[in-house]
Amino acid sequence: MDLIFRILKFGLTGLLGMAIDFGATWLCKEKLKINKYIANAVGFSLAVTNNYLINRIWTFQSTNTHWGTEFFKFLAVSLFGLVLNTVIIYFFHQRKNGINFYLAKFFAIVLVFIWNFLANMLFTFK
Repeated sequence: MDLIFRILKFGLTGLLGMAIDFGATWLCKEKLKINKYIANAVGFSLAVTNNYLINRIWTFQSTNTHWGTEFFKFLAVSLFGLVLNTVIIYFFHQRKNGINFYLAKFFAIVLVFIWNFLANMLFTFK
């Protein structure tokens, strides 16, 4: 049962992160006219920082006093997730007859969610 609550907490945290990610990506891409992949990285980075803090305190209730090391692990997991996220977006959006950028981004977020939860549960906050 604890696992289900952790997944739900991680998911709720992820939804907030997704709102931050999408919002910042949209602002950078559409209003500031920044390259869509750089805009994606900016949105992702802001979401990662938010998600680490909430997941540390609420989802995984970490008492690790070495929060710098823990954040580095979270960041490493997240950076791999960013690479995965970008590859998925590129694969679905840039191909001939590719899908809409934001729909590709949504698919990427779902797949990366699974990666991030498992990696953080088994590596970052174990």
